[in-house]
Amino acid sequence: MEGNRHSRTHDHHHDHGPGPAGPEHRHGSARLARTRHWFAPLAQPHAHEAGDKVDTAMEASREGMRTLWISLAVLGLTAVAQAVIVVLSGSVALLGDTLHNAADALTAVPLGIAFLLGRRAATRRYTYGYGRAEDLAGVLIVVTIAASAALTAWVAADRLFHPRDITQLWAVAGAALAGFAGNEWVARYRIRTGRRIGSAALVADGLHARADGFTSLAVLLGAGGAALGVRAADPVIGLLITVAILLVLKDAAREVCRRLMDGVDPALVDAAERALRGVAGVLDTGQVRMRWIGHGLRAEADIVVAARLTVVQAHELAVAAEHALIHAVPRLTAATIHTDPAPAEGRDPHAAPAHHGGRPRPPSR
Repeated sequence: MEGNRHSRTHDHHHDHGPGPAGPEHRHGSARLARTRHWFAPLAQPHAHEAGDKVDTAMEASREGMRTLWISLAVLGLTAVAQAVIVVLSGSVALLGDTLHNAADALTAVPLGIAFLLGRRAATRRYTYGYGRAEDLAGVLIVVTIAASAALTAWVAADRLFHPRDITQLWAVAGAALAGFAGNEWVARYRIRTGRRIGSAALVADGLHARADGFTSLAVLLGAGGAALGVRAADPVIGLLITVAILLVLKDAAREVCRRLMDGVDPALVDAAERALRGVAGVLDTGQVRMRWIGHGLRAEADIVVAARLTVVQAHELAVAAEHALIHAVPRLTAATIHTDPAPAEGRDPHAAPAHHGGRPRPPSR
C-alpha cells in the first residue's frame, strides 16, 4: 500500500467496449483512436458535475476567445471613431492616443494564440500540456503596459517643454471620452471573464485596457484645460496619468508573477484540506499542493489511511478523496492522491527517500 498513488483528470471518462476481435476490428479501433486524437480539442466530455457547474478547460478557452473577439471589435470601433475626429481636428494628441489604443489592442493576439495552444493535448515533451502559454502571454502584456507608461510619460514631458495648441476641442473631447468609455468597458469585460475562467493573462490584458482608458482620459482633461486657456494642463495631466498606469502595471505584474511562481489563493488549499478530511477513512492529511496551468488547477495531496488497508482499499479511498477535491475546489482539472499508512511506533514510512529530499515538508501556514 505504501506509495500508492491515484491520478485522474477532471474531464476524464471511461469507455468500456467489447473485448478485442479480429484485424478489422483492430484497424477500425486504430482509426477511431486517431480520429479522437485530432478532434479531442473540439469536444471534451465532463464526468464530474456539481449541480449546474460545468468547468472544463475547453469551455474556458472558448469563453476566453469569445471575450477577446468581442473586446477587439469594441476597441476597433473606438479607434475608427477616434481616427475620424483626428482627420477633422488635426489633433496630434488624439492621433497619438488613437495609434496607442490600436497598437495596444493587438496584445489580444498573443493571448488568443495562448488560448489556442492551451487546447492542444499533452505530449511526451510537454507532459502537462500547453497551458503555460497563457503565462508567457501575460508577461508580454505586462511588458506592453510598461511600454505604455513610458510612452505616455515621454509624450507628456515633450508637451510640457513644447506646448501646442489644440483645435476642434469639443470633437477632440468627444473622441477622448469615447476612447475612455470603450477601453473601460473592455477592461471590465476582460477582467470579469478572466477571473471567472481563472486566466491571469486575460485579467492582465483587462488591466492593460484600463491603462489605455486612462491615456484617453488624459486627452479629454487636457482638452478641457486647453479650453480654459491653460496650455500646461495637457502635459501635467499626462504625467499624472502615467502614475495611474504604473499602479495598473503593479497589479498586472503581481497577478502574472504569482501565476509564474505557482501561487494560489490559500483559501483553496484550506478548502482542499477540509474536503479531504471529510472523506470517510481519511485519518489525516499531509502535504497539499496546487498550481495553475493555464486556467485550470492541478493538485497533489497526501492522505493518511489505516495501515491495515489493502492496496485495493487504499486505491478506492484515493478515488473518493479525488472526487471530493473535484467538487470542493473550483477549476480543479486534475488531482494526484498519495496514500500514507498511519505511522507505526518507531517506523517512518518515508525514511528511505528522506535523505534524497524526495519528500518535502508541508508548507508553513
